Amino acid sequence: MASATLAAPTRARTAAWLQNYGVYVAVVALVVFNVVFTENFVSAANFRTQLVQAAPVCIVALGMALVIGTEGIDLSVGSVMSIAAALIPLYLGAGPLVAVLVAVVAGIVSGLFSGVLVAYLGIQPIIATLALLVGGRGLALVVAHGQLVQLHNRDFLALGTGDVLGIPVMVLVAAVVAVLAGLLVQRTTFGRQLVAVGGNRAASTLAGLPVRRVLVGVYVVSGALAALAGVLSTARLGASDPNDLGLLMELSAITAVVVGGTPLTGGRVRVLGTVFGALLMQLVHATLIKHNLPDSTAQMVQAAIIVVAVYVARERSSR
Repeated sequence: MASATLAAPTRARTAAWLQNYGVYVAVVALVVFNVVFTENFVSAANFRTQLVQAAPVCIVALGMALVIGTEGIDLSVGSVMSIAAALIPLYLGAGPLVAVLVAVVAGIVSGLFSGVLVAYLGIQPIIATLALLVGGRGLALVVAHGQLVQLHNRDFLALGTGDVLGIPVMVLVAAVVAVLAGLLVQRTTFGRQLVAVGGNRAASTLAGLPVRRVLVGVYVVSGALAALAGVLSTARLGASDPNDLGLLMELSAITAVVVGGTPLTGGRVRVLGTVFGALLMQLVHATLIKHNLPDSTAQMVQAAIIVVAVYVARERSSR
């Protein structure tokens, strides 16, 4: 009995340490593994590739982290990316800025739709965003007539392939979004409110916090960031592909958030952990591919990582 009593605090401390620092240790360990065992891993070109491929996941995951911080979930992010991709060719003739703004506004409207369903109609987040996951991709296919469209506007394509002082534009955008997300959570009233709502919605309501506005706000931000990621991914591909763009992005984003230390039960948002979670997912995927394992294996590994991360979070909270 005494040993069991002593073991419980030890397990709680271990779980807390893993939730707080596990993702950083995992990234370092995976980098070391690749340096030793993966051919041509240590090169500027490879590091650039890994960062560029992780950037869209990072951007989407940061929006997802805000939603999960309120004890919600957003399954529609992949479909919102698809909608953004479908809109780009329609408005690119008016200029890249117009096309990007239209795509991001579409993401905002999508997030507003989900947020209203959750905040004002009381629909469970998983159901509200599942509806947009299915319907949103269908809408994108209708808008694009189900066809892939090649893009040739150099200014727009530079968003996906260009550099600023040697740093890829996509990576810079992801870094700016991460900084803004950190400031939002740590330094603004809205950030403190969303953490409070996630921690205890009933108490937040009794305290007079604008719970509904906060809930709508996080889904709007998530939708906008998903659309932004869709724009950048479209620019990088050089084509609008609403059929495949964003497929399973919700899995990657949720994994990055949970592995980064943000609990699915809400009340906490770890921005830096989410960024490293996105890097970890990219490194896992790249490592498996470089060692001749199929993409399906990477998906199964991601699912296993989610299970472990959720178990660690549950173990911490239960102790």
